Amino acid sequence: MVRLYVVLIVAAVVFSIYAVADCAFFDRSRVRGLSRGWWIVVILFVPIIGGLLWFIIGRGRAGRSSSGRSRTVAPDDDADFLRRLGTEAEQDERIRRMEQELAELDRDAAPGDGAQPDGTAGTERKRPDTPETPGESGPSGRPNG
Repeated sequence: MVRLYVVLIVAAVVFSIYAVADCAFFDRSRVRGLSRGWWIVVILFVPIIGGLLWFIIGRGRAGRSSSGRSRTVAPDDDADFLRRLGTEAEQDERIRRMEQELAELDRDAAPGDGAQPDGTAGTERKRPDTPETPGESGPSGRPNG
């Protein structure tokens, strides 16, 4: 009989320690009823009942939001998502128009602006030390070939 009491006391102590640790590290926004400090006091001074009350009443569920609304299941059920979807489509259209305007400006660049006949800006030049032009000196001063 003494062994049973020892086992029950050890189980109660382990349960109380677990309940205090769970309460101390639990997300503050999901604690219900009392504040976190008062829950720890209740768990410590009323060991088994306090721990049970913490797990039944004080510990909020993950699925509930603080505003009392139910959690949305799919994106098309979320009004904010649908509202943002329209603005993203408008932004994509604006980006597409700007890219078209930039492409037209690149095509319309005059040859006096340094543009090449092929439409490039003229910043790319053939280097004299390429294998196509052997014998010409490169940047190092030594001839190729």
